[in-house]
Amino acid sequence: MATMNYAKSLLMLLAGSMLITLSWTACSDDDSPVPAPTPTDNDAAYITDEDKLAMIYSLRDLEGDKGRLYEMTYTTDYKLDEALDAGINSTRTLLAFVQNHLFDTKTPKNASTKGADLRLTFDAGCSAFACPDKSTGHYLMGRNFDFGHFRPGTDERIMIPAIAVHTAPKGGKKSVSFVDGQFVGYETGFYTTKNVDLSMLIALPYLLLDGINEDGFAISVLKLDGNHTWQKESGRKDIFTTVAMRMLLDRASTVEEAWHMLEDYNMVMDEFQASYHFFMADATGDYAIVEYTNPINTGDSYPNKMEVLRGHDTLRYVTNFYVSPTMANTDDGYNKSHHGMDRYKILKKTLYDLGYQTTFEQGMNVMTQVAQGPGDTLSTGFTQWSEIFDLSKKNVTMSILREWDKRFEFNIK
Repeated sequence: MATMNYAKSLLMLLAGSMLITLSWTACSDDDSPVPAPTPTDNDAAYITDEDKLAMIYSLRDLEGDKGRLYEMTYTTDYKLDEALDAGINSTRTLLAFVQNHLFDTKTPKNASTKGADLRLTFDAGCSAFACPDKSTGHYLMGRNFDFGHFRPGTDERIMIPAIAVHTAPKGGKKSVSFVDGQFVGYETGFYTTKNVDLSMLIALPYLLLDGINEDGFAISVLKLDGNHTWQKESGRKDIFTTVAMRMLLDRASTVEEAWHMLEDYNMVMDEFQASYHFFMADATGDYAIVEYTNPINTGDSYPNKMEVLRGHDTLRYVTNFYVSPTMANTDDGYNKSHHGMDRYKILKKTLYDLGYQTTFEQGMNVMTQVAQGPGDTLSTGFTQWSEIFDLSKKNVTMSILREWDKRFEFNIK
């Protein structure tokens, strides 16, 4: 289990003022029924704008009343241009941006007395792959989001709400992305749990962990060990992990466009002992792993060289160690790291045996093989959701909590 103060940093700026028949389909086709909003009595004490409030109170529990999977259509301006100009480079500065640009007030009246406790411990994994669907010719991306939250000082697991967020920014691309609500202190059922403030739902576009846009470009983020990425090139604005993902979903059509966009910014992946790499794929069949590296003997303490790894079948899958050859003999590279190596070997063998082509069901089966549960010997996470992105159809099929017989489909609205 790893220890990190990421949630403390994310919530500290609010601490002074805010205590903090199922169809299994999230339909978005014109002829499909739209689930009704989920009723709640909770306040959003920092939001006063009527359109923002209507959006927050449009949240839908896709299982009726379980509080495990919600859906929202984000209809107001989340000010991406301002976010990019702000040089956001940490959870702390992301929260400051939300407070200054998306909240309507810093001094609410009748603020809720119950908010999020600080969450200090977690274990993290994740797996992803991309390949063609041999039965349809479509291009697929598979993804497990593996992240376990624990109550401080205990082995008690905190169950999270997953939130599907539809966005359609003016002048940008429509997309659907997925959020772990616990990153801002929300637990399963938070929406209807009494006296929980809902203001941080206004930040959902910047809390994504994976997603797909209307052109069939999809991206996910996976944890690495070691120091966090910290680029310092003069003349470039800083950009934070999830802000970068939001930018790419809003503005990139292909993998190549995406990594060229990243070259224009200094990537800074927070202030903690952890980094990340991106796995992305698109409807043309392209795919890539984007890593920020610091090879041995360079004298750099923080990863700062962007590398784009693509064009070979062994780069169609990824877990939680650096795959760049320049990092191979570091503690966090593929010759020494064990973080996710068990899952990586399963992906490697399974996809090789399939000839790097799957059907949809085979792809979902791949995700089941590398899913993680509380009893797994080599577990470095807890599978919160599993997805198959159909990059050609521009939709996502999801199962949560390894409940493989229950599937939710999300289309681009």
